Order: sequence, then structure tokens, then C-alpha cells
Amino acid sequence: MRALRLLEWKSDPELVEVAEPEPGPGQVVVKVGGAGACHSDLHLMRDFDSATLPWGPPFTLGHENAGWVHALGGGVRGLDVGQPVAVYGPWGCGICPRCQIGAEDYCENPAEAPVPGGGGGLGLDGGMAEYLLVPAARFLVPLPDGLDPVAAAPLTDAGLTPYHAVRRSWAKLPPDATAVVIGTGGLGHLAVQVLKATTAARVIAVDTREEARERAVEHGADLALPSDGGTADAVREATGGRGADVVLDFVGVDATLATAAAAARMLGDVTIVGIGGGTLPVSFFSVPYEVSLQTTYWGTRPELAEVLDLAARGLLRPDVTRYPLDRATDAYRDMEAGRLEGRAVIVPG
Repeated sequence: MRALRLLEWKSDPELVEVAEPEPGPGQVVVKVGGAGACHSDLHLMRDFDSATLPWGPPFTLGHENAGWVHALGGGVRGLDVGQPVAVYGPWGCGICPRCQIGAEDYCENPAEAPVPGGGGGLGLDGGMAEYLLVPAARFLVPLPDGLDPVAAAPLTDAGLTPYHAVRRSWAKLPPDATAVVIGTGGLGHLAVQVLKATTAARVIAVDTREEARERAVEHGADLALPSDGGTADAVREATGGRGADVVLDFVGVDATLATAAAAARMLGDVTIVGIGGGTLPVSFFSVPYEVSLQTTYWGTRPELAEVLDLAARGLLRPDVTRYPLDRATDAYRDMEAGRLEGRAVIVPG
């Protein structure tokens, strides 16, 4: 079968022929319906090396995956061939306390995981191929009726990651609260939708691109602001001087982190989701009193089921551009050049 593989660090992936996978005991082969192309893949191609991560090439790209059960290994129960499924991306050990509650993104025993701190498309073969070998049936979440695998694929990361970030701050998002989303691209446009679907808070979208701001308003944002030196002041003006109860930064560079801290309300949350490499100096007077700063990584298996339910009900709608497998590298070129709106999904069939 054909697969888009990263053969070495700091290189472009290549479409090559590889053997079709066969499931061993407890494993499942999924016929891929869609595999999302994620901006973090560009970091794999451009920035990371053997000193960055505990795993490395070669492997097939694609850590946002959905499709249909194709073959079952011995001992697998509860799944049927042909059943539509989404693939939970972080593959943990399955036995540590975090994994046992479904938080395999925070596995505390990575040495016993299929790959330390990674998964399919992140150290092991992912879904940018005709078939994907999933090492354990627990990584599969059945798709609700009416949800297509192409739409479901990006939800496994681009939907789950902002959902987790929003969900952890629900207590700070009552109806009189304000949430700010910085960067309304692939993940951020879904964060706006998650906020509108699960809270009654006012939502302010921030982006450098006018088209992204317009799309955020179409998805429910109450106000859209340009990202510049005056953004934090504009947020405070829009909130009567109080600032935002929750700020979600999907960019993560120095400038956006500074904006996030300056725009936050006392007792608020600032959550850094973007991996832009920025830093935020923290001292007693550098952020408003009792502002909580945190990073997040992906989300839990139970949260993925909740995300898929929201999507099946029409409350989450990822903006998707489809690419056939033989044009998968074009998706990354378009992403790198800033030509891509929403999420790119590679469709092998």
C-alpha cells in the first residue's frame, strides 16, 4: 500500500510503498477514511531532531485519524468489521493511574507505552496510508450515527485539544464571563465553536488575518479583534476594564503570550496551547493577581467521545479541505505558505 512517510528529521515526507499491516493479538487494522494534516507535523519536518524526542523516523505521518474497522486481531471484542471509528491519538501504557481514567495523553509510564509520549503518526506509523495498525482496541472510539470519518478525523486532535482546554476552565465561564481565543486557525476556529456549544460566555476572537476573524464570527464569536500591540487594551475596553476570565493562546509566541497575560482578568485562566516556542516571564507583578497559567496536551478518551457527540449533533463543524493521498505533500505546502483555511484532511481512497 502507499504511505506518506517521514524518513528522517528535517526533511520533506515521501510517498512510498509499504507492506499492508496485519493485526496481532489485541490489535485492530483500520481502513483509513481521513487523516488530518496538523501544523505540528511541520515541526517534525523542520525543527525537531534526535535530541528533541524519545522517538524518531522513519514512520508514516498522520496522528488525526478516522475510518472503518478492517481486521481484528485475536481476542478483540466489542468491535465489528466495517464499523466506523475514530482513533484516539496518544497511545499510553494503559495501566498507570492516568491511563486507567482515559488520560493517556498524560501517561506516567511511557516506557511501557507503544512509543514513549507518542502514537500513530508520532513515532509509529500513522494514518496517511490506506490502512492503519492500531495496537490496542481501547484506542478506537465508535463514531456516532451521521458523522463521516473525513469530518471526524481532525476532531481527534484539532477538536479534542481545544475541547480539553475549554473544559478544564468551565468553572470560570459562567454567562457573565468572557473567553478570548488567540489564533483562530485550525484549532482556534474549533475552540470558538466549543465555547459557544458548551458555555454561555462571551467569546472574543483574535487573529492577524481578517479572513480568519471573519470565519470566527461566522462560527459564533461575539467580537473579533486584530492581533497587534493594542489587543489587550481592546479586550479590556470590551469587558468594562475587567479583562478576560479565560484566555486560550493557540499560537504561543512571545507576542501572543504577552497579550494573553495582559488581557487576563484577576483570578482568570491563561492556557497555552500553541507550540510557537514563546516564553512568558512570570513574577509577582507581571500578571494579574491569581491568574493561573497552564499548558495542555491533547485530551482524554472520554472527552473524545464527547467531542464526537457534539459534532454528530452539528455543534462542531471543522472547516475541511480534502486532499488525495498522492497530493498530501501539497497540504503541508499550503499550510506552510498560509494558504490553508481550517484543516487539511488526507483521503486515501
